Amino acid sequence: MNPAARAKTGRAARKRAPLDRHADFQPAAARPDPVDLLVAQEADRLPELLPIRHGRMAASPLAFLRASAAVMASDLAALPNSGLASQLCGDAHLFNFGVYASPERRLVFDLNDFDETHPGPFEWDVKRLVASLALAGRANGFRRKERAAVVLAAARSYREAMTQFAAMRELDVWYARIDVDELQQQLGDQIGKQRLRRLEKAGAKARTRTSLQAYRKLTALVDGERRIVADPPLLVPVQDLIPDVARKQLESQIRDLLAGFRDSLPDDRQRLFDAFEFVDLARKVVGVGSVGTRCWIVLMTGRDDDDPLLLQVKEAGRSVLAAHTPDAGYVHEGRRVVAGQRIMQAASDIFLGWHRIEGFDGRTRDFYVRQLRDWKGGAVVEVMDPRGMQAYAELCGWTLARAHARGGDRIAIAAYLGSSDRFDRALAVFADLYADQTERDHAAFSAAVLDGRLTAQTGI
Repeated sequence: MNPAARAKTGRAARKRAPLDRHADFQPAAARPDPVDLLVAQEADRLPELLPIRHGRMAASPLAFLRASAAVMASDLAALPNSGLASQLCGDAHLFNFGVYASPERRLVFDLNDFDETHPGPFEWDVKRLVASLALAGRANGFRRKERAAVVLAAARSYREAMTQFAAMRELDVWYARIDVDELQQQLGDQIGKQRLRRLEKAGAKARTRTSLQAYRKLTALVDGERRIVADPPLLVPVQDLIPDVARKQLESQIRDLLAGFRDSLPDDRQRLFDAFEFVDLARKVVGVGSVGTRCWIVLMTGRDDDDPLLLQVKEAGRSVLAAHTPDAGYVHEGRRVVAGQRIMQAASDIFLGWHRIEGFDGRTRDFYVRQLRDWKGGAVVEVMDPRGMQAYAELCGWTLARAHARGGDRIAIAAYLGSSDRFDRALAVFADLYADQTERDHAAFSAAVLDGRLTAQTGI
């Protein structure tokens, strides 16, 4: 389809979902109970870890939003949508943006979590982003106008970036990225010396978060052998987790998983992976929403004891978007995560791959694999002032637009959004309404903890 026809498709989508209608949010009459929805999502998770998940979710409405992508997906599915599909992150809240190392060893800013990635209406990601920004503004004590300015900045940045991407050639879209060093030079005096120093400090800190740094922090020599150090319940070595016979069986399964994962890598990465040997294994608790899923870190070494590789092996379940969108044909959830990440990210981890294994309980589970740390870092949202959060929102908006431009029809989306600020203003209203709803849901969740329906362990 030529560009003119694609733009016509985008403009026609306004009949399906007028731009002003994106301001609307009213809980559906048959809206599922959010606590029931989250409990159902936990059915196959490790029960001993669920109190940690509940404690982290109960900490604040923003923490609750981070772990309740399933609730928001259900709410968004009940609203009119544009019908303009893209590959979605599925969980595009502000904490799922950050910095990491590209294969060329440049520090880039991008989306960095794709557990829920799935095709769907492009605006679902944008609405999740602005809802998280509205809640972050509330948590930081911003006034209503300041919060609105942050959301407007994100929506405007997304819309204007999509217009730019619509006019670009295919390869130029694919090569577009935010290089942190270049960003610092471009911003200069625009964000002030104090904010620039914070950005430089965050970049320097991220560069220290390597496999070698994690190796020195998380491992030690035990009886002359390198082992992962216990930090229960967040990090538990396999030898502390289960008896010897079961431990050997689990280690064998993980070795088989790694052998299968190797086959998902390109030939050159397979050769690199073959230079490393398995050393140790531990279960790790990660994130907020992911707590309770099966997640392992694998310690490997290359040339010698000072040449480590730490891999994260993470369970991949069905995307929360899958119940509300057409079947995308995924037969492997780990591959779904990897495919979505490679589409949406400007540069992905060189060891990103997937495999499927059968567990002790006889159930087949999908996993994806990536490096544990590779210059990874994130913004400290809690210390942001209104101007700082507005600048961060603009970065997130541009980044999300770039990801959608790769995973959807950028010309149709740009034509749908148009050149006015109607979409931006509508999202500012939506973000505030959905922040209200999240606060109500968080209160209901906290009540379920207080009345004993849910068990929570705080401070972890």
